[in-house]
Amino acid sequence: MNSDYSLSNLFNLEGKTALVTGGSSGLGLNMAKALVQNGVKVAICSRRKEKMDLALSDLRKFGDCIAITADITLPEDRSRVLEGVEQYFGCLSILVNNAGANWGAPLAEYPDEGFEKVISTNLNAVFALTRDAVPLLKKSASVENPSRIVNIGSMDGLHVPVVQRVPTFAYSASKAALHHLTRALAVELGPQCITVNAVAPGFFESRMTDYIFEHYLQDIEADCPLRRVGQAEEIAGVIIYLASRAGNYTNGAVIPLDGGTSVSKGAKPWDER
Repeated sequence: MNSDYSLSNLFNLEGKTALVTGGSSGLGLNMAKALVQNGVKVAICSRRKEKMDLALSDLRKFGDCIAITADITLPEDRSRVLEGVEQYFGCLSILVNNAGANWGAPLAEYPDEGFEKVISTNLNAVFALTRDAVPLLKKSASVENPSRIVNIGSMDGLHVPVVQRVPTFAYSASKAALHHLTRALAVELGPQCITVNAVAPGFFESRMTDYIFEHYLQDIEADCPLRRVGQAEEIAGVIIYLASRAGNYTNGAVIPLDGGTSVSKGAKPWDER
């Protein structure tokens, strides 16, 4: 029985490989940086080449990283990403499904195309990429060191969000569905030595939150029991845990990372101005 509980043993990621979708900015870039700084060879993918180039130059200061410009809602792009990972790394230890989309509008004005876009990105593409990545993940997997899938959900999939004032029906529904897909995949893939978990972040600084931070930051902080938004190091810590030996037996979990916001009652009704 291993009784080495040192941080260097429990949280050692050396030699692992990872793919982080939506890894060119925001939470995706933070997670990619956390992995590469801890010895993981990381591939990031995103749609915009300019942002990818900037992210890659930043990440390569810390370790081995590649970038693949791709739209994961497109089957041919998903295939190209996985082929690139196999070509450069040979296998895959960690898949972080982070790429996401949002759309806000009142119910009567909510367009079909907006709903379809969000579901396609946040749910359908995650399922398809995960399904197609399983052979690469199995190449790295063992009972002692499972491969990992980490889906980035949202606290909005745990409760009905209110503070941003504009309903985000598709986003909330897609993240709730992603949380349950995580559980279903955990049951399916666990026997193949692949764990599947989700992280449900609250408000962190990103392009998606720029507008609401500018207009509603005080309300967001008031709605959180800790009275603040999340910091980049806090999601980095959860990702390192899930990817490391310390997280070997965590499977099918949806981990809230929102300062308790999803269990608070919510501070603002929809129609308050």
